Amino acid sequence: MGFPSFVSGDTLTAADMNAVGLWLIKTQTIGTAVASVQVTSAFSSTYDNYLVTVAGGVASADSFLKMTLGASTTGYYQARQSIVYATAARLDGADNNAAAWTAVGSSDTNRLSLYMTLNNPGLAKYTQASSFYLMTALAATATSEHRVATAFTDFTLAPNSGTLTGGTIRVYGYRN
Repeated sequence: MGFPSFVSGDTLTAADMNAVGLWLIKTQTIGTAVASVQVTSAFSSTYDNYLVTVAGGVASADSFLKMTLGASTTGYYQARQSIVYATAARLDGADNNAAAWTAVGSSDTNRLSLYMTLNNPGLAKYTQASSFYLMTALAATATSEHRVATAFTDFTLAPNSGTLTGGTIRVYGYRN
């Protein structure tokens, strides 16, 4: 079935609505000069997979964005690869049973950058994630796993240093 096309005044049938694959679950605006942003009621067992994006906003300093699921402060594993634009130098990093995923996105004085897919955050299973992001000097990807078999509804984003101002966090669920 192709992408559904609707026009004003259409009556939407169950078949039309069931063909839609990505549903907006939550939109949250980031405040002014905040050290972290908790996004509540983001995940449930309704969806196995999610997309989280951050658009707009700025930070007080160049920093990576870190993420925690619920109140969990253990079991975060991550592998990162970055390429510096000016030199093509490769910068790698990893988390091994850390207190958070320490680099899922980025924040700088020009932008907040996060595009992340998550598998199983609302189910009592390990959660896997992949993300990519841009900074002033580099582009990066991160592959992550949270090795705690717990269902989460919330997550928190925070810069590793400084504060965030403005921007919008959106959470989408992929239809099962």
